[in-house]
Amino acid sequence: MVLGVIQSPPPHIVTSKPPNHYNLLLQHLNECKDMSQLKQIHALSLRSTFPNQPTTLFLYSRILHFSSLHDLNYAYRVFDQIDNRNSFMWNILIRACAQSQSVHRKREAILLYNTMLQRSSPFPDNHTFPFVLKAYAYLFALFEGKQAHAHLLKLGFQSDIYINNSLIHFYASCGSLESAKNVFDKMPQRSLVSWNAMIDAFVLFGEFETALQFFVQFQQQFFEPDGYTMQSVINACAGLCALSLGMWAHAYLLRNCDVSVASDDVLVNNSLLDMYCKCGSLDFATQIFEGMQKHDITSWNSMILGFAMHGRGESALECFEHIWLMRGRKYFDMMINEYKIEPQLEHYGCLVDILARAGLIDEALELVSSMPMKPDVVIWRSLLDSCCKKNASVELSEKIARQILESGEGDSSGVYVLLSRVYASASRWNDVGLVRKLMTNNGILKEPGCSLIELDGVTHELFAGDTSHPQTKGNLSGFECD
Repeated sequence: MVLGVIQSPPPHIVTSKPPNHYNLLLQHLNECKDMSQLKQIHALSLRSTFPNQPTTLFLYSRILHFSSLHDLNYAYRVFDQIDNRNSFMWNILIRACAQSQSVHRKREAILLYNTMLQRSSPFPDNHTFPFVLKAYAYLFALFEGKQAHAHLLKLGFQSDIYINNSLIHFYASCGSLESAKNVFDKMPQRSLVSWNAMIDAFVLFGEFETALQFFVQFQQQFFEPDGYTMQSVINACAGLCALSLGMWAHAYLLRNCDVSVASDDVLVNNSLLDMYCKCGSLDFATQIFEGMQKHDITSWNSMILGFAMHGRGESALECFEHIWLMRGRKYFDMMINEYKIEPQLEHYGCLVDILARAGLIDEALELVSSMPMKPDVVIWRSLLDSCCKKNASVELSEKIARQILESGEGDSSGVYVLLSRVYASASRWNDVGLVRKLMTNNGILKEPGCSLIELDGVTHELFAGDTSHPQTKGNLSGFECD
């Protein structure tokens, strides 16, 4: 069965077989930008090449590689059509599955590895095991990973630096620090990744002092630290709650690492945030956060936790509101720019509500004024409600309330109540009384608040301002009669 066959090849692909036919196909592959183009090239390759030629196998390996990055299901179908698969082709598919975010795909990486072993040809090579060990590490499959370790030793890969780095990460992820240390100690040659993996393993197991001791040995080997090194070192300082040590690590980072690591690396800055918060220096944490060029969800979580740990509840809630706001803007822009969906009144209303709840009343009003349609009463009410909660100016609240009342839409009782709360927050009690009087004169009634109290198996319903309950004059807290 031909995959992705079209009735005619694209105009820029020739169907004849000149001497440089394979070179032309490879050139088209190099210029390929999406799966649609790849399927056309693949279809032409199936019609115009001989399957078992080395050049054809190389061409198919390139097709397999591209499809593994963009459409893994299609890559499987390409893989199944190749008879003489080499280890490179197996590795392409194993790597794609191991690097996938799907647990199912990671299990498929293991199944591919086992199938490869059963066929006895080709044998796994030094590029196979790092991908397989990554899948085992994610699945916490310690026993199966040990079998892979034994197999790679039989194949003579015990000195391969990349495989050993993967083994350190695998054993640390599966909770076997001793095995990770044993692999590290037996390595004939170590790289920066080897040291980073081992230092991170000690931090992961709470061996913070040992991690810092390894960092000293790391320096003695004349290695230059990168962002991953410093992230682990800073996390070790945080684990020890040692502010002076953490500040030393921060200063070391600024002196010895690339400027981009100190200023732009989100992971490193997140570690600094966490360290300063845990070591009691919220001011330094705030400075780091405000100086970051980019924040991810971990950055915001660290700041929220830091404020909460230091009794700054309101600041923590403000951070949470900012996360909400950022996501709202992100999805609103994504809807317009990526999915080409024209926002309707409901979409604008949601974004206005998000901005208003975050206290950005002015931005919300700007959005309302720039909307291509007339705002409805729901939008105005959400703005007035936020004005009440965020202590906005009385003049602004009055303006919004006037917009609602002039629209004549829906029940207006809630508008008067919100406006009276605005006046009460500003201690303008005369205006509060005038609003209440205006409601009475206009026959505007608000459904009273209701409380339910259960006493001796009997539920009592009490309305605000109601004096008809037989025990109204008694002690309501104890419900004792006079």
